[in-house]
Amino acid sequence: MQLLPVILSGGSGSRLWPLSREAYPKQFLPLVGEQSLLQATVRRLDGVEGVDSLMKPLIVCNEAHRFLVAEQFRLMQREAMAIMLEPVGRNTAPALTLAALMAMASGEDPTMIVMPADHLIHREAEFRNVVSEGVRLAERQMVVTFGIVPVGAETGYGYIRKGAALACNGDTYRIDAFVEKPDLSTARQYLESGSYLWNSGLFMLKASLWLELLQTYRPDIASVCKDAFAKGTWDGNFFRPENKLFSTCPSDSIDYAVMEKLPVEADGTSVQAVVLPLDAGWSDVGAWSALWDVSEHDAEGNARDGDIFTHDARDNLLIAKHRMLAAVGVSNLIVVETPDAVLVLDKEKAQDVKAVTQYLRDASRDEHVFHKRVHRPWGNFEPIDEGKRYQVKRLTVDPGGCLSLQMHHHRAEHWIVVSGTARVTRGEETLLLSENQSTYIPLGTLHRLENPGRIPLEIIEVQSGSYLGEDDIQRFEDIYNRNSDD
Repeated sequence: MQLLPVILSGGSGSRLWPLSREAYPKQFLPLVGEQSLLQATVRRLDGVEGVDSLMKPLIVCNEAHRFLVAEQFRLMQREAMAIMLEPVGRNTAPALTLAALMAMASGEDPTMIVMPADHLIHREAEFRNVVSEGVRLAERQMVVTFGIVPVGAETGYGYIRKGAALACNGDTYRIDAFVEKPDLSTARQYLESGSYLWNSGLFMLKASLWLELLQTYRPDIASVCKDAFAKGTWDGNFFRPENKLFSTCPSDSIDYAVMEKLPVEADGTSVQAVVLPLDAGWSDVGAWSALWDVSEHDAEGNARDGDIFTHDARDNLLIAKHRMLAAVGVSNLIVVETPDAVLVLDKEKAQDVKAVTQYLRDASRDEHVFHKRVHRPWGNFEPIDEGKRYQVKRLTVDPGGCLSLQMHHHRAEHWIVVSGTARVTRGEETLLLSENQSTYIPLGTLHRLENPGRIPLEIIEVQSGSYLGEDDIQRFEDIYNRNSDD
């Protein structure tokens, strides 16, 4: 039996601003420990029992995040079956359909375990035990969901109401109903009853079964996805469904498209869908307060990350990424410091971060999109200083990284090597520069920067000219197949 991890990585993580931003959302961040949430998700199934083959994971992500996903796999020294690129977001049902079509195109019919890329599970051995049980059920053509055993009256999650236990397995339940996010009073009743589980968004079923069920209940989605997949194209390990076709696909979730439409028994419970309770320290890390919940605390209840000093401070989440942060005489606060933004928030108002990101959108600012350090497939760059007609940046080019062969119409550039080795194309010349050496790129000159070495290349770039925007790039060759604005 083959198990295929399908990892859905389409979220923007806006409720964890300013650490999480649209161009570099929370699934790519090491919020707890050294691994990013995506990397932890990929590794979570290592050693799962009851399968003959654990296949390479299939990732479904936003087109704009493709190089971030590829880089995270490179750092893990892992390979993906494919990185499926959605030209537009259409919720989880179309995303899973593309994954199932890819799985069937390989000539196999694996059991898919569908996992969001941005969740945290502390007790992974327990998670793998429950997954092993789910594998056996999925092989019997069951649709398996994983319901989180609630630890409080949570109003931010949907719920699953348990039905009768399966006769063959007392720890598995028919699904009686999917329930929307409740108010606080209702959530407390759910908790007291013991009949409700949090809906985790984790699913397991055969690829062929998903396609069959979708064809039954949402043939419109099935038809568009099949056509878009059939006319899709490969770019290395990236797969793009046909853009115009996929953009016409209706948007719907797995729950609404299929799960809630499955036939039921006379008692109202699902014939085919079951839920396995999961008590493994799960969190969707959906808000700053949730991150405080799952973080380690000092003797005063503070969760710290970075250069932190506290005095008479209790139950705070304190994150400093750039400077020292001191908290004195405060409690129940969230304070997050980054190079270009600082958030101070009452922990009870954690969901209200959306007011900040909405303000930034309305003001046409870009702090909700980009960090000060901007990531590119070849590495990253970070502004250091700027003024009238000049700008200074720090560029880090990964080993083997290569900027496009390009030209600027409005600026000249001066490059100084801080560390590593640079191969520079400048017009008809090719230069090899090492530490403390530099070169000048006149306005309008065709040029390229490469790192042929084994360590990161650090460059200080001084730009001068009448216009210094990132869109003043005319590309002639690019090993990453990017557009000019990508």
